[in-house]
Amino acid sequence: MSLKSSIQVIILIIIFIIIGGVYLKYFSSKNILVSENLEKTEENFEKIFTNDENIKKENSVSQKAKTENKLDEERNTNDLVSSKKNVLVKNKNLENNKSLINNKNEMPNIVKDVEYLTTDKNGNKYKILATSGRTNKSNINILDLENVNGEITSDKRSSIYITSDFAEYNSSSLESKFYTNVIINYEDKKITCEKFDINMDTNVAIAYNNVVVTDPKSIMKANNITLNIETKEIEINPEKNKKNKVKIKTIQ
Repeated sequence: MSLKSSIQVIILIIIFIIIGGVYLKYFSSKNILVSENLEKTEENFEKIFTNDENIKKENSVSQKAKTENKLDEERNTNDLVSSKKNVLVKNKNLENNKSLINNKNEMPNIVKDVEYLTTDKNGNKYKILATSGRTNKSNINILDLENVNGEITSDKRSSIYITSDFAEYNSSSLESKFYTNVIINYEDKKITCEKFDINMDTNVAIAYNNVVVTDPKSIMKANNITLNIETKEIEINPEKNKKNKVKIKTIQ
């Protein structure tokens, strides 16, 4: 081989070596960059995934905390309502107990088998019997009576007998007020009415509200009448300006 050919071969070899070195260096650097980029991308994805997981965990914890707080609030509300109910029940029981205490305190005011006996200035004797009596709340001088029987007796005249469901006896004024299903009997007469008031001081009694006077010969209806305890005379007192208040029926 000539010298010229040898030099050409050497030059070609050098060229190939230079090209190969440049190629290897370029592509090797590129591979390194690609690898680094891949690693960074993986790290970024990992961070993003981790952040998402942390956010989900935080949201889960926050939601759990909110749920627990809500449950606590509901429990507190229920406890408060329950407490209020208990207070109301206790107050109600307290009121009931007070009512029972008051009733017990009133019990001694009730008297069984009451009997009052009074004599007026003319010698008439007033006797009132009742199955029970209670001191009036408005006036301590008044006794409220139930299932009442009254009797007015005199040495000179016939007795008067009175029955009613209720009555009020005033020990101070010596007045008696019979009411509800009142029946008065004396001699051959019978008087029925809703109310019958007796004044022992004046010996005058007034019957009113649906008054019916019956004797063997007649039946008389009036709004009210006045009865003189001494003489047993009846005075009819119809209200003024009202017609047909007195009706008399003769019995044959």
